[in-house]
Amino acid sequence: MGGSGRPEGESLPLLIAVSADPEQRMRLAELLDGVGPLLMVSGLDELRRLLDEGKPSPPAVIEPEPEPDGLKVDADRLVASWSDREVPLTMLERDLLTHLLTEPLQVWTYEALHQAVWGTGHLRSTADVHSLVKRLRRKLADLGNAVTIDAVRGIGFRLTDHQNPVRRTG
Repeated sequence: MGGSGRPEGESLPLLIAVSADPEQRMRLAELLDGVGPLLMVSGLDELRRLLDEGKPSPPAVIEPEPEPDGLKVDADRLVASWSDREVPLTMLERDLLTHLLTEPLQVWTYEALHQAVWGTGHLRSTADVHSLVKRLRRKLADLGNAVTIDAVRGIGFRLTDHQNPVRRTG
């Protein structure tokens, strides 16, 4: 038994005091000090609010956004898809295509692409980027879509949808 006359491990009941008068709440707190856990509130509305805060919220219903038509990359399965067709991707191809899809029409430098795919901006030659783009172009063509990777001479590459060209303004 503990010093309170209760067996050890037995929990004490929660005492709830409701009073709008702050002085009365202070006197109650002094009188009930050490008796057990005490919750003091100024009114029933405050008590209801406190009790509601402890309840778990109903689960949020999240409606999935409809997938936009077009080229999609499933990073986990390592595939690119267009309509009902899929092509397998290597991890390098996935990383390159995913990076190009982040900003379609943006011209990506060889260095930026090398950083995104191989994790280093240090580039001895552009041959590795060219080789990867060549393989990825073939796979995009196998999907039968109009999206391709266009070369921007001396700079790098960009992803372009030749069927639905988007023109930048400004």
